[in-house]
Amino acid sequence: MTKFIKKSEISSKWFEIDANNAVVGRLATIVSKIIRGKNKTNFTPHMDNGDFVVVKNVEKIKFTGKKFENKKYYRHTGYPGGIKEITPEELSNKNKPAEILKLAVKRMLPSGPLAKKQLTKLKIYSGEAHPHASQNPEALNISKLNKKNVVAN
Repeated sequence: MTKFIKKSEISSKWFEIDANNAVVGRLATIVSKIIRGKNKTNFTPHMDNGDFVVVKNVEKIKFTGKKFENKKYYRHTGYPGGIKEITPEELSNKNKPAEILKLAVKRMLPSGPLAKKQLTKLKIYSGEAHPHASQNPEALNISKLNKKNVVAN
């Protein structure tokens, strides 16, 4: 029988990730697993069991190949002919490098109200400084992380 976690049993930790020279997609998979709670042994799909993630130095994030110039993010205004596109290069030029990682993580989460709540646990900052030092975030070295040792309880 599957045991589902109760609201009273949920505990959240804080993790800090340095995005210096990290590949966007690989970093986004790690972050999305942590904020969703899939790295825990007591994962419950319908509960917000995830941890908080602070990502710093997001302006130094990398893409493989020519994706920085050629990849396109689409959105629609809702009006006829209202499709808009933007590249990661244009987002960086607009001083919105955090939006690149946020879009990648958001699209790895399932859609719905729970995913919107889980996305609020992602804190992205340019540079080293962030206001979450009082939460004592545990530093994760993403260069050593792979699919087998992401589990943290």
